[in-house]
Amino acid sequence: MDSPESEAVSVPRYDKQKYHRHLRGWFSYAFASEVFVIVSLTLFLPICLEQFARDNGYLLPDKTQPCVPPPTSPASSPTDEDARCVVKLGWLWIDSASFSLYVYSTSVALQALTVISMGGIADHPPHRKKLLLAFAALGSISAILFLLVPSSSRAWPLVAPLAICANVGFGASMVALNAYIPTLAQGAQEVIEARAHFVRLTHGAGVPDPEPRHSGDDAHEPLLAHAPEDGAHEEARAAKAEHASVLSRTTSRISSQGIALGYAAGIVMLLLAFIPVRAMKGSTDSLRLAIGLSGIWWALFSLPAAAWLPGASAVTPTVRVAEEDGEVRPQDMVDKEKWSMTREIGRAWKRLGQMLRWREIKKLRNTFVYLAAWFLLSDGFTTITSTALLFGKTTLHMPPSSLILIGALTPTAGILGSLVWPMVQRRAGWSNLRVLVVLVAMASAIPAYGCLGFLPVFQRGSVKFGGLTTPGEMYVLAVYFGAIYGAFQGYARAFYAEFIPPGEEARWYALFSITDKSSSFVGPLVVGLIADTTGNIRYAFFFLVCMIWAAVPILMAVDVERGRDDAQRYMAHARL
Repeated sequence: MDSPESEAVSVPRYDKQKYHRHLRGWFSYAFASEVFVIVSLTLFLPICLEQFARDNGYLLPDKTQPCVPPPTSPASSPTDEDARCVVKLGWLWIDSASFSLYVYSTSVALQALTVISMGGIADHPPHRKKLLLAFAALGSISAILFLLVPSSSRAWPLVAPLAICANVGFGASMVALNAYIPTLAQGAQEVIEARAHFVRLTHGAGVPDPEPRHSGDDAHEPLLAHAPEDGAHEEARAAKAEHASVLSRTTSRISSQGIALGYAAGIVMLLLAFIPVRAMKGSTDSLRLAIGLSGIWWALFSLPAAAWLPGASAVTPTVRVAEEDGEVRPQDMVDKEKWSMTREIGRAWKRLGQMLRWREIKKLRNTFVYLAAWFLLSDGFTTITSTALLFGKTTLHMPPSSLILIGALTPTAGILGSLVWPMVQRRAGWSNLRVLVVLVAMASAIPAYGCLGFLPVFQRGSVKFGGLTTPGEMYVLAVYFGAIYGAFQGYARAFYAEFIPPGEEARWYALFSITDKSSSFVGPLVVGLIADTTGNIRYAFFFLVCMIWAAVPILMAVDVERGRDDAQRYMAHARL
């Protein structure tokens, strides 16, 4: 029979069959859902929404000539092509490009409210998987319903709530999916072996613990126990560092492989969607078909995730506690209560308020510093994507087939970037933080390049290439941005996992998503206002350059090692 001490420091056994089944389930949902992002959210959905508004809009200044003339009318003149198109919604006239941005801003605002409410529920193992599948159903069905709403219908404004529901469903399901990452990384064979080696050195060899323990506290020891300081063996300290390094690499590997697999699925779906879009000459109906097909893909390939992802009792986080009215209680006590969704939603909002208290922020300073940087970066990267596509369509007058090609080039380069950057990191000996800083600096060159289009040399047309004034430049920038964005997504998500208090993965990934979506609410809104005010979406590139560079000093202020230790102490101290 094991002694209490041995139970306190026990390491979970590696079950290869179970672990690989759970990992396949996680990858299968990444394969299913990322298609919606690549095919719809970043490509066809903003174009389709703009086209819906254009099909029902009128040209300025008189607002009597339709933006899209009837088939029997003569072709529009170049002057008509350059005129601004506005559509009337209620009593407001808005730019057709701004309609897409306003819908997206509304969707991310509602998405933020949703992920706040579901954070505590997703941290409860019996409900995490159910939440993921429920929101997957909401998002995929909303995308499929685009097939039933033609732009000629008087009910065409319904595409706005459908787009909102699809985006909310995707974002909420990804919070639940991301909550599995720390558990999957901790269950990997190499991490368990490194953990076991550290445990043997610190406990088996009688190495003293630097902090006194309270009775019964060892049963919930953090995954990264604090290595002893005074009189500790160098080997034990090296084992702790090695375990942290292995855990970090494993987390980044799982995250990056999920991104690469999702991008591969998106490319396949783009190629399939290209056939009807090309055959139907980029009509609104062809764009609706592409969005509907992405919803069908999302729904079908979510079925393996439903079968393989861990459910009610398969995932047991390292530490599980609940806090209500300032009282921290073991999760097993909470589980014995009658579970109520209404109560859990109320607790989630209360817990968010507690997490954002200054006292709690000081305990997890580096976690919140990174979230501050993420607030700006996520908005910058997301808005670059949507702004570039609308810029290509409305300013460079690129046809939908060309935008599809750009949409395929970006994730293709993203696969390459997500696989190559880890190799560059190992060869150069860079930390995850340094890789992120380099990626951010490289990404800022894209909107800066677009700002060059205001120079007289490009305005007068004396130079026929440069400053993002020709469609050909969009293809080059699509490859460049994809190679950066694919790696950035993987590193940003995995880097944050190192600062999460164990046992509250979904709650903190919900805050991660809230930070993302709250900022993404600002970016498209500002770009939409810029487009409405100036009539030239190119001015938005100045805003994007400032936003991205503002995040760099904040990002460089993150102390990785201390942030990791603070996250472990946060939950350990909560139980005292």
